[in-house]
Amino acid sequence: MMHRIIIYYALSLLFISGCRINREQINPKPNIIFILADDLGYGDLGCYGQELIETPNIDALASSGMKFSQHYSGSPVCAPSRCVLLTGKHSGHAYIRGNDEWGDRGEVWDYRAMIADSTLEGQRPLKAGTVTLGTLMQSAGYRTGMTGKWGLGAPHTEGIPNSQGFDFFCGYNCQRQAHTYYPVHLYLNENRLYLGNDTVPPHTKLAEGADPYNPDSYKPYKLSTYAPDVMFSEMMQFIKEGDGDPFFFYWASPIPHVALQAPQRWVDYYVEKYGDEEPYTGDRGYFPSRYPHATYAAMVSYLDERVGELVRTLKEQGLYENTLIIFSSDNGPTFNGGTDSPWFDSGGPFKSERGWAKAFLHEGGIRVPMIASWPGKIAPGSESDHISAFWDLLPTLCEVAGADLPEDVDGISYLSELMGEPDQEKHPNLYWEFPSSGGQQAVRMDQWKAIRKDIKNGNLELELYNLEEDLAEQNNVAADHPDIIRNLELIMEKAHTTAELERFRMEAID
Repeated sequence: MMHRIIIYYALSLLFISGCRINREQINPKPNIIFILADDLGYGDLGCYGQELIETPNIDALASSGMKFSQHYSGSPVCAPSRCVLLTGKHSGHAYIRGNDEWGDRGEVWDYRAMIADSTLEGQRPLKAGTVTLGTLMQSAGYRTGMTGKWGLGAPHTEGIPNSQGFDFFCGYNCQRQAHTYYPVHLYLNENRLYLGNDTVPPHTKLAEGADPYNPDSYKPYKLSTYAPDVMFSEMMQFIKEGDGDPFFFYWASPIPHVALQAPQRWVDYYVEKYGDEEPYTGDRGYFPSRYPHATYAAMVSYLDERVGELVRTLKEQGLYENTLIIFSSDNGPTFNGGTDSPWFDSGGPFKSERGWAKAFLHEGGIRVPMIASWPGKIAPGSESDHISAFWDLLPTLCEVAGADLPEDVDGISYLSELMGEPDQEKHPNLYWEFPSSGGQQAVRMDQWKAIRKDIKNGNLELELYNLEEDLAEQNNVAADHPDIIRNLELIMEKAHTTAELERFRMEAID
């Protein structure tokens, strides 16, 4: 009886003082979830103007928090963008500056060979001892987990997620294997997780003589286990099995990167919405699709549906009020695999044709959506034109988590902006370089955007665009502003360091 009286008295004091007994009291540090879509364009979400694809759950995330209009990815393609994200170093300082399939190992593009020999999987690894967002969150007392696409270190190397700061991993180690959503296996931590799918190598075209208008012709590309379902289930398990410690989760969804493959119920929904369409037969890589527009939209809506399930689970577990959720995309929309980005207006105000979006440093390739939601901390329905980039995530989350910030990062925390405080520090400029697609550099300074292309052929001329007047980068005004050009050239020269890996070097600027 005495114990009951003491408990009742304590609870009464808490009630009188207006306190709530929930996980936030037990765990004052917030949980953090970073959701990274793959090749999702600036204009692919309803809250960013999309009219053909339905994204109510991501739109609700924006309504509950802050939407950024001037946020940039780390690079215009997968692996380097993720390296920048996880290390806080822009691509002029990063170790991984382009996709590197590490081809000197052998037949790395042979899907069956990779299944038989795991040493052919994966990309060039991050170095041992790299300070990553994962290792910093661990140092701050966080459980760390990841699902999705890695792309920063092959199996059996120092670059795997479990060696780079993640206690738990389930997903594609190798971004080439992520070219199918029905792979033979994923990785569960350091071991293969076989899914029971038959081997259908990526980029397999329609069988000779198959009718491209007959849906039955596409059955070989729809196997038994859809990998995003498995990865989402594992993420939910990680969240539900928490022991009270704060967690950081990196959900690097492969969606909507091609190949075009989605749950049939969502494809059917958009076929009914859009009507009949011409099939994609595989002439621009990846897998063919009977209904390419409907399938692309289905993939985005499937991801949106899962975001909604994540939020509901957080609420059910009593975690939502103490969780910061950030959503973004690794680069702009793609030009291949049947996606037809211009049809969807995936670039929004930016051009999304080949040469303007993914794989290029134009706005369509690196300006990406970014949404942050944190109940009670970020004002609902707020918008920001703060100029930020992927290398800012690491210092931001270090400040949120109370982790020590490394001295050699290029990023600036945008926590003040998230909290609506007036003292947000700003970048004097942002810098990118990309050694592929001819070799490129870019600088954003205020309203000015300078791009240098075709560097590997010796070109050092800069194009200059005034983004306040020309978001689509159609009017090169370099000849009218020689002083600005000289200034931006100096910024490029200072921001660039010679890459450690020879593959990423560009002789004309080294």
